[in-house]
Order: sequence, then structure tokens, then C-alpha cells
Amino acid sequence: MNALSAVELRVSIDVGCYRHSVAVGLSDGQFLAEFEIPHNQAGFDEFFACIGAYERQYRCAVAVAMEGYNGWGRPLDQLILKQNYRLFNINNLKLARYKEIFPGAAKTDAIDARKGLELFMLSAHLPLAKNSLQLIVPAPEVNDKLKRLSRRRRRLVTERVTVKSGMHSDLQAVCPELLAITQDIDQVWYLNLLTSVSELPKLARKQAASLKQIRGVGTVYLNKIRAWQKKANFSAEVDWVGPMILEDARRLIELGNAIKNLDEQMATLSQQSDIARCLLSLPGFGNTSCAELAGEIGTISRFDQESSLALYLGMSPLDNASGTYKGAKTPTQVNKRAKMAMMTAVDHHRRNVAQSQAFYEKKRAQGKKHNQAIRALGRYLCKVIFKMLKENRAYEIRSEK
Repeated sequence: MNALSAVELRVSIDVGCYRHSVAVGLSDGQFLAEFEIPHNQAGFDEFFACIGAYERQYRCAVAVAMEGYNGWGRPLDQLILKQNYRLFNINNLKLARYKEIFPGAAKTDAIDARKGLELFMLSAHLPLAKNSLQLIVPAPEVNDKLKRLSRRRRRLVTERVTVKSGMHSDLQAVCPELLAITQDIDQVWYLNLLTSVSELPKLARKQAASLKQIRGVGTVYLNKIRAWQKKANFSAEVDWVGPMILEDARRLIELGNAIKNLDEQMATLSQQSDIARCLLSLPGFGNTSCAELAGEIGTISRFDQESSLALYLGMSPLDNASGTYKGAKTPTQVNKRAKMAMMTAVDHHRRNVAQSQAFYEKKRAQGKKHNQAIRALGRYLCKVIFKMLKENRAYEIRSEK
């Protein structure tokens, strides 16, 4: 055969933590093989050697379906794309529904790989399997970097909130008066104050000259500290809780510096991303939200229509009604990180654009809660954003004539 066969080689991968199960077949329904590979370079080499052998034997194109694209399967998914194989992400929810309707006698990783292959085969014929396989369109490298950086930033912010909450509780128990001299224990001057001593009670004896040398402590804060020192009192727990407070304060400083560094990297990369640059032109859309949205969207080529983008960003809740009850529910296809970034950006946007603020107030007057009104505004903005990204155009505010 000199030309490529009309038959396609189909591969299904059930992704595991340390080993992956692989099932191989042809698009005409013929089952060829199943095997396991370890999650290491030797396993990846074995995978491509086996698939390459079948590719040469049948002289056909290769399509691979795997669960959890960009998850536990990394870097195998990226290696597959480099081989110019078509790569599909298996929708876990639809695969689960398929296995409920067509249950097997047992459940193993090998059986799950075969089920993925069956779903792959039937995706063009069975209504249940429609859209169960999502073609992966590689995103620009800069957006992949933004995704990694923004996700790390969110993890650090979450950790910072947790540490801050614990430190606040400990200060309340050990020395509530020390806690009362600031409205926010996350302020740099306050953290510098706490970490300027090796033991918490020493703060009560620190001289004014030493306090002035602490970064961020000016006249106003100095007076507050001196007033507290005159009535300073610590509970008996300070001997063993005090070191925890100082450790938490140092950790908050480290997290603040790490988050600031990530913000600087994301701001630089955003100028290299077409998606981020377009989003930054929207009034109220800040660097962090735009970088996170660019990373999570990846490429607008993934979306055929604006309604798909709105669903992905969580701006298009589904109706949930029964009898006289009228409500809505969040669809499972929502990217939660992108939704949080979009909600923040839209809230800032409506404060900067009079028309958007009027729309928001209209929805509130109709009885919608704050988040519902923000999502309603975000739904309209998704139409604008989709058009902007498809045409790579910046946002324009046209004056009325």
C-alpha cells in the first residue's frame, strides 16, 4: 500500500500514578493489543516503539485518547503531541456514564483502558459518546507557562490565608493587645516587627531606637507600639506558642515575596501572550486575572462558539427548575480557576465602565444576588471576549454620536 489507509490506529490510555494501561485497536473495530508501561522514560520509549510498529504495519494515522490531559499523564501527553499524533482528552464524567450503562463484570486498569477504546470507537455513532472525546489543540508555550505560574500563585495565596488565620488565632490567645495594634497582621511592618526578636516577650522591652530601624515602622506605628509596651501582657502559653507565631510570621514574609516574584514573571509573560494582551485592554481586567485566564484558556481555537467559552469560564449556569421552583446549577465542565479569575475581573470591570455598572444594578433590582449579577454581566462579556480573541483585537470604547 503506497497511500495511507482510511483505517486509523486508535489508542486508549488509562492514566495511573506510576503505571499506565494501554489498549490499541483500529477504527474498524479490530482489537490489537493491550499492555502496561511504567511512568518513566523507559516506559515512554516502549509505548512509542509499540505504537510505531503498528503505525508502520498498517500505514495509517494515529489517534490517542487519554484521561486527565495535563495531569498525571505528563509528560507523556506532550510527547504524544510532538509525534504529531492526534490527542484527545476523555471526558471522565461521560466515560463514567458509559460504564454505568455498559457495565463490566470486573474493574481493572486494563478494563478501563478497553472501555476508553470502546468509547473512542463509538464516539461517531453513539449519542451518549458524542463530545466525550475532546481534541487537544496545543496552546502557545507562553500560555502554558502562565498556567503553571498562576496555579502556583493560587496555591501560595491559599497557603498564605491558612497561615495567617492560624497566626491570628494564636496571637488572640497569647497577647490580644499586640494583635489590636494593627488592622491586618499581614502588613509588612507588623511582620517585620514580630520577626525582629527571637522571643515574642522581648517585643515589650524593645527600645524606641531599635523600633525605628524596623522597615516600615514610622512615627504612627511607633507610637502604637510604645503605647502597647506600657501595658504589654502575655499569657502562660507564650513559652511554646510564641515560637509558632514567629515561625508563621517568617513564613508569611516568604510567601509574600514568592507571590510578588510570580506576579512579576506573569506580568512579563502576559505581554508575550496574545490572549493576555487582549484581555488587558478590557477596563478593570488586572494583570493577575488576565494571566490566569490566558493560562487556563490556552488557545481560543479550543472553542467553536462563544457559548462554549462562557460555559468553560463558569458564566453560563444551567437551568435547574422543578414545578414552581426556578433555579440554576453549575455545570461540571466549568474550569474553577478560570471562573474565580473571571468573577474577580468582571467585578472590577463593572466599577470602571458606566454601562456595565448600570447593567449590574439592573440585575440587582430584578432580585439577583451579587454573584448572580456578576455572572450575568460576565455572560455578555464572554461574547465580547470571544470576538476579541478570535480576531486578536483589543477592546474599544466607542463614543456615542
